[in-house]
Amino acid sequence: MPDTAANESFTPGPGQERALRDALGRFGTGVTVVTCATATGPLGITANSFASVSLDPPLVLWSPAKNSSRYPFYAAARHFAVHVMGAEQSAISQGFARSGDAFDGIDWSENAEGVPVIAGCLARFDCEKVAEHEGGDHLIVVARVLRAEARDGPPLLFYSGRYGGFAEG
Repeated sequence: MPDTAANESFTPGPGQERALRDALGRFGTGVTVVTCATATGPLGITANSFASVSLDPPLVLWSPAKNSSRYPFYAAARHFAVHVMGAEQSAISQGFARSGDAFDGIDWSENAEGVPVIAGCLARFDCEKVAEHEGGDHLIVVARVLRAEARDGPPLLFYSGRYGGFAEG
């Protein structure tokens, strides 16, 4: 039976950032780790702001936060890889949520463009930036998918600030 609690209504704005973040968190998403190469080595970040845009041409988007210390590297990156995390990969996701250099102890290599790629993910998209758009406190990065790979398995999901899995209904 659905929860019958009344919805709380609010107007987004100053002082309502937490309420808006909580409301947006009600949209369950997949979990990705986006990687790029930098002059000082490989870099990764956990993100759920990923979406498909077009099949022809093959385009995806993601949106790095401008207040992230890793933002300048992603804003400057021409090539990057988006890794869709499997249910068993929450430790990898949590590692990159905390630190951009969480590559120790995981299987990774470099793709043809020199971008670090993580082995064994549910899916991976090797990308080249084609456009970027201002998106408030985020940058919307649109990219062409140069290569993709995928495997079967359950996804790692994120909902209301927590990791979870998929339950078939």
